[in-house]
Amino acid sequence: MSAEQTATLKKVLKPIHLWAIAVGLVISGEYFGWNYGWGVSGTIGFLIATLLVTVLYVTFIFSFTELTTSIPQAGGPFSYAYKAFGWWGGLIAGYATLVEFLITPPAIAFALGSYAHFLYPSLQVLEVAFACYFIFILINLLGIKESAMFSLVVTILAVAELLVYVGIIMPSFSMETFVTDPMPFGWPGVFAALPFAIWFYLAIEGVAMVAEEVEDPRRNISRGYIYGILTLVVLALAVMIFTGGAADWKLLSKIDYPLPAVLGMVLGRDSPLTKLFASLGLFGLIASFHGTVIGYSRQIYALARAGYLPAVLGEVNARFQTPHWALVAGGIAGCAALLLGTTDQVIILAALGAVVMYMVSMAALFALRQKEPAMDRPFSVPLYPWFPAIALLLSAVCLVAIVYYNLMLSLWFFGGLAAIAGIFVLTRNQESAK
Repeated sequence: MSAEQTATLKKVLKPIHLWAIAVGLVISGEYFGWNYGWGVSGTIGFLIATLLVTVLYVTFIFSFTELTTSIPQAGGPFSYAYKAFGWWGGLIAGYATLVEFLITPPAIAFALGSYAHFLYPSLQVLEVAFACYFIFILINLLGIKESAMFSLVVTILAVAELLVYVGIIMPSFSMETFVTDPMPFGWPGVFAALPFAIWFYLAIEGVAMVAEEVEDPRRNISRGYIYGILTLVVLALAVMIFTGGAADWKLLSKIDYPLPAVLGMVLGRDSPLTKLFASLGLFGLIASFHGTVIGYSRQIYALARAGYLPAVLGEVNARFQTPHWALVAGGIAGCAALLLGTTDQVIILAALGAVVMYMVSMAALFALRQKEPAMDRPFSVPLYPWFPAIALLLSAVCLVAIVYYNLMLSLWFFGGLAAIAGIFVLTRNQESAK
């Protein structure tokens, strides 16, 4: 047996690292992407959608924490669904999670390229995006502790920058501006905006993918999750509301750099502060890109280890104790996605994968409470069964809305699931016949 086959993941992460990974995974959502929601709902319509999604994520994270602390495995949602429902549950959850974490990095890479192009027009968006994959796969190959420390530094800088941004534009906030044409598409617009509101919080559940690398997971995982969701709720609402009151939302609803654009309107595009903020804004995007690379690599690793993907993707590098082939394979898939989609389409697909995974995870929570009532649960969801029921219901509402307004993308998503399920069933039958 080779060293790669016997190597395991290293347990080194503390609550501060988990907070940094949780917030870092998501914080790019405060910098870009959510503003596309204004284009389909207006400011008040999007505020309503965001409040609904905030309730979804608060109830979901408290429920999901019970699963993560009870089953601290790198597979995350895949592991919970497999334990609750067997191979088919694991397949659905694993596929949905993999789509989410493979599709999210290209959207962030697009934004990184757009920010860089905003600062230095000679830089091409796709060139910067490809360079990001190369650089951050190398960083992640060096080890989880090194990756987590990098996440901590850039996440703290990104949070500080958002607070400075809010402070700068706050004097320019006008309620009249915020409520101008507030719901041009009525209530249908609220539902159409849900995937963009999800972008404010999408991928926080990626903390589950590093559960095997946490020191004292019984205590530390819940702390990382709860501190993370509270930080993100405050940042999401502050950024969205003050941005909407400082500039006309119609000018911001189709671009990948809304925050520098608002600063350009408030301070002047050529202002040193505007250029400084746009440069620092890269920290938030870098934090999320880095976090999602950790997330997709651990999900690929867990699926390969369980036999759903080629075994070579489940190998761990003997020197650095990182899943090296999973990192490279996900990078290749992400670079292919960069060439195929636009930012809004990528966000919708990622949100679709997320809500399917949320529904399967909440169903797994209910099933495991029934099937294994004596299972060790270091953290129990408060107000059970209401919290997981609310999360499940709101996830279902989001799923229906995403499918209704994005039928073709949804057909691609569920078609991919059907194809993979068919291949897996045929493979299992062939192995059984031998």
